[in-house]
Amino acid sequence: GGSAANTMAAFASLGGKGGYIGKLANDQLGNVFRHDIKASGIYFDTPPLEDGPPTARCLILVTPDAQRTMCTFLGACVWLGPGDLNTAMISSAKVTYLEGYLFDKDRAKKTFQKAAEIAHAAGKEVALTLSDPFCVKRHRVEFLELVKNHIDILFANEAEIMELFEAKTFEEAAEAITGLCKIAVLTRSDKGSLIISKDQFLKIPPEPVSRIVDTTGAGDAYA
Repeated sequence: GGSAANTMAAFASLGGKGGYIGKLANDQLGNVFRHDIKASGIYFDTPPLEDGPPTARCLILVTPDAQRTMCTFLGACVWLGPGDLNTAMISSAKVTYLEGYLFDKDRAKKTFQKAAEIAHAAGKEVALTLSDPFCVKRHRVEFLELVKNHIDILFANEAEIMELFEAKTFEEAAEAITGLCKIAVLTRSDKGSLIISKDQFLKIPPEPVSRIVDTTGAGDAYA
């Protein structure tokens, strides 16, 4: 399910009430995922893809020094379309969270825009994670348009935000995003994080650990 599903699973584990919209194939892996996410207490009713690629999966390679790279097959999830959106669920959600990995397909771009329009029409907020600097590079203009016109809360790591603005430094990128959306949350690996609003820069220092085993799921690592 990627970052959106992981976010909902963590949110539910903390007592939050959340729902997930994502496309699976009608196969063994898809059925396992459907069972597990619903067992986590997350509402999920997106109909499966009956004819097309199999359910997405990701192979993660971890080096002896704990760095990781992800080999991702998006599979059925890129077939998510505007017709899969649950209008009632989006309208009732305080925040609708969009996963940037899907942005390679025109169908997904339309789905993102429609989801944001539904949320804003209901007076709610929309969050986006940029997900991948290579995806941002491929669709920079459209991502910028999405952020400017539809996003209230943006999540990005250092490489992604610099790619979005073609910035030479992180500081330049941080200045460019200021005021463009309500809140920008920028992660910088061992340099900590930065939360930016229109009138505030909040620096979050890193939490050192004695031994790093695996950065999978860290959220701000990239390869």
